[in-house]
Amino acid sequence: MPEEKKFIVENAELIFKNFSGEETPFNRAGERNFCVVLDQEVASQMAEDGWNIKHRRAVEEGEEDIPYIQIKVKYKIKPPKVYMITSSGRTLLDEGLVGTLDWADMKVVDLIARSYEWQVGDKQGIAAYLQTMFVTIDEDPLEAKYAAIERGEVDG
Repeated sequence: MPEEKKFIVENAELIFKNFSGEETPFNRAGERNFCVVLDQEVASQMAEDGWNIKHRRAVEEGEEDIPYIQIKVKYKIKPPKVYMITSSGRTLLDEGLVGTLDWADMKVVDLIARSYEWQVGDKQGIAAYLQTMFVTIDEDPLEAKYAAIERGEVDG
């Protein structure tokens, strides 16, 4: 079995979020995943190493296409540790709660993904699976107010 590879992305920009595994024209029902935008140099090196790097067309003419990698979120074999950070503290999100991240206002995301080398017929590659992720939520003033009340810091 090949050695598992890992990569860390701090202050990650997430796109195409589907933590709930909702069926879409681009996603089978139950397949939880999201994509992370990569630096051009990092993406080139990862592609050379066999990772499945994709590119999103640039918004403005003359700009470079935006490299990204899809990261799968699977709870069956090696469940990821996904933590949501708010003013109330740190919450571990299980399979039933991780879908709330689809609509969350994310301030900072740090993550570690691990590799899985696959081969189907004459095709092969390296898929990325989420290992650990910390998501700091950008709370609105009411969320912060009521979190303080819950902690007993403010009179209700």
